[in-house]
Amino acid sequence: MLINPNEILETIRMVRMEHLDIRTVTMGISLRDCAHPDIRIFNENIYKKITSRAKDLVRTTNEIQNLYGIPIINKRISVTPIAIVAESCGAPDFVSVAKTLDEAAKKVGVDFIGGFSALVHKGTTPGDLKLINSIPEALAETEKVCASVNVATTKAGINMDAVGLMGEVIRKTAELTAERDGIGCAKLVVFANAPEDNPFMAGAFHGIGEPECAINVGVSGPGAVNAALRELERPNLTEISEVIKKTAFKITRMGEMIGRVVSERLGVEFGILDLSLAPTPEIGDSVAAILEAMGLERCGAHGTTAALALLNDAVKKGGAMASSRVGGLSGAFIPVSEDAGMIDSVEVGALTLEKLEAMTSVCSVGLDMVVVPGDTPASTLSAIIADEMAIGVINKKTTAVRIIPAPGKRVGELVEFGGLLGRAPVMPVSGFSSEIFVKRGGRFPAPIQSLTN
Repeated sequence: MLINPNEILETIRMVRMEHLDIRTVTMGISLRDCAHPDIRIFNENIYKKITSRAKDLVRTTNEIQNLYGIPIINKRISVTPIAIVAESCGAPDFVSVAKTLDEAAKKVGVDFIGGFSALVHKGTTPGDLKLINSIPEALAETEKVCASVNVATTKAGINMDAVGLMGEVIRKTAELTAERDGIGCAKLVVFANAPEDNPFMAGAFHGIGEPECAINVGVSGPGAVNAALRELERPNLTEISEVIKKTAFKITRMGEMIGRVVSERLGVEFGILDLSLAPTPEIGDSVAAILEAMGLERCGAHGTTAALALLNDAVKKGGAMASSRVGGLSGAFIPVSEDAGMIDSVEVGALTLEKLEAMTSVCSVGLDMVVVPGDTPASTLSAIIADEMAIGVINKKTTAVRIIPAPGKRVGELVEFGGLLGRAPVMPVSGFSSEIFVKRGGRFPAPIQSLTN
């Protein structure tokens, strides 16, 4: 891959002035050879595997960060979904496995470890149920572990029994971490069409179709795109799209270079580059700010979904030209608490939960880092999940829900999480009940679009 000197200079400017960084270097590790019916031996096996494979990850990424002057914000690990590899263990729950993952993550110095996960889009096994029921306690008693559950795919439809269960799990997770405003829920994602190579938390896991070990990289870049658009004078939407494509190309080239160097030094296969625009609470480093630079008074105004669709399309086109390893989610994230512009839009009443749901039909993921009142019924949480899963299934795309019912908090109050998780105003939910609908359970059949063979 040839790099033009002008690209290097421009990248330096974007790093210094526009919050450009590598959001994450994530090492995916297969744990399939660690399975054992004795959970103590299984835990020993996964601890040894993770600490052996990832022992040089943090040191190597720090060296590369210093060498190129490009910030690498997070170093992470994803593993094979624990519900699969721990299935044969005879333990009543998998909380000890989560604690082992946490200890391994602390040993190697990574920020998060993902893969306390289950894939239940077509049904559940005893191991799946053990894992799902272990999630609240596991997330309450660990620091770095992230969990995810895939409850729907376009090919299989929606497992509404699992959707109903996840509403209860989210409520219990919030209650067990109530002293920190339900922060455990910030480490839990419910998916439709979950990708197996996603480097971003909390939804990362190392899929069963992945190699023994791989390096997956996630970039950021909303600040760079926002700055590029604000330099234009009265552009039309075609010109805006072209500028976004060119900027995404440059951002992706940087991520591609870092991924290849990390992989080479660690002697690990380079997996994918996720070119998603991942915002931060920093002013200007915001997807909402990009949409407003297109001409919207506030993110959430009429036209927001169209503007987000244009942004997502341009990011994908520009990034795909820069790398042959594009994967993961790759588009634009709209996490409320992690995006300063989104927070402002909620606070002034421009952005509602219903508008966010509409936006998820064209963004990379879905309802992300949304805070709702702590007394929101579990059935309402499940119904919100069901809506998002339907959008993903019908549109053949990934959608997800990371929702936090903040214990004791009411609409309009502010919840502070700190760091990249930011802060979020508590958003209202519908006061009308969905309980009977959710309790019907069963399978939401796969749509006609699934019949592609």
